[in-house]
Amino acid sequence: MLFWILVAALTAALVVILLYPLLRGAKAADNIRAGEAAVYSDQLRELDRDLDGGLITPEEADYARAEIGRRLIAVSADEPAQTPKPARHHRFTEAFVLLVLPVLGLCLYLTTGRPDLPSQPLEARLENPGNDVAVLITKAERHLAVNPDDGKGWDVLAPIYFRTMRVNDAQLAYRNAIRLLGPSPVRLDGLAETLMAVSDGVVTEEARQVLEQSLTLEPDNPRARFYIALSMEQAGRPNEARQAFETLAKQSPADAPWLPLVNEHIAMNGGAKAGANLAAPGANLAAPGANLAAPGANPAAPGANLAAPGANPAAPGNPTQQDVAAAETMNAGDRQQMIRGMVESLDAKLSEDPNNFEGWMRLVRSYAVLNDKDRAAGALKRGLAAFPPPGEQGRQLLALARELGIATEEATQ
Repeated sequence: MLFWILVAALTAALVVILLYPLLRGAKAADNIRAGEAAVYSDQLRELDRDLDGGLITPEEADYARAEIGRRLIAVSADEPAQTPKPARHHRFTEAFVLLVLPVLGLCLYLTTGRPDLPSQPLEARLENPGNDVAVLITKAERHLAVNPDDGKGWDVLAPIYFRTMRVNDAQLAYRNAIRLLGPSPVRLDGLAETLMAVSDGVVTEEARQVLEQSLTLEPDNPRARFYIALSMEQAGRPNEARQAFETLAKQSPADAPWLPLVNEHIAMNGGAKAGANLAAPGANLAAPGANLAAPGANPAAPGANLAAPGANPAAPGNPTQQDVAAAETMNAGDRQQMIRGMVESLDAKLSEDPNNFEGWMRLVRSYAVLNDKDRAAGALKRGLAAFPPPGEQGRQLLALARELGIATEEATQ
């Protein structure tokens, strides 16, 4: 009931605002004509004073009096002729504002709005947030504002902050969780990834120290080992980086989802183990040690090569040997622009020829690596149109989307 009272009050206020200039306009026109008549009357009186004072001759006074009288008669004669026309026009406009606009607004609300939906104040939504991530975060933040020493709360909130690209808040949450609950490989790796996200994908010295602390707790931690090897690569130490990546590859299971990416870096640093295709179905970029799709990851940084060595150069969107050679001499910004150009070229070719399953897998993954989840979701939807989910290829597309954290609900509708 309160809602409809507010709607009625707002409608009445809007009608008054719209009608006020119309009502005021007619009165203003009358005031203007009355003002003009008063001015001419004053001029006639002033003329008589000038004549009595000898400032003008009688002939000049007669001429001026005739001119002023003509203007006064014109104003008086124009008033009844002009008043009815605006009045008719205003009556129509007033009726439109009073009747049509409120009815039109009500009809639009009834067709596009939800008058049957009960009110949902913030407190009620916080009590029952459902799947609303924003409300869940707000509820957790309120809880932590009252209980700042709740380590479990910070531990839960930190990765949520990171996934929603609130990297500064994620950094604070990880630090609080480590301070209150103690360091663990998961918390330390999360903090390191957050520090890298803040620095646009660069493994900073602080991030490296956090990763080394993680390795003291779990020496075989593949994510920490990968990022430490990446820091060597970024520091311009290819031999050390290659050895670190080779050690990680030897210690990884044969079906490890991060192994293709490790092989890619081995090849980039002069190793003999090449041919890992990042775009191949099943390569998990979101796996431990391969989180290039995380917020803040730099797709132009070393290791973000969308077309791996050994990929088929004739496949749509893959770079030529000349492209690869040119990329080696580019700075980070130019390399990123080149990568985006290749991805857009692949997108255009798939639009013309959608019957290319590997192309759709590569396109979805490429947009995810570039941290463009909207385009990744769009590519997934188009790929599923060409390869529906009931089939094996459609199921692989959906599995890839889930690995990369891409929503699949809209794509399957």
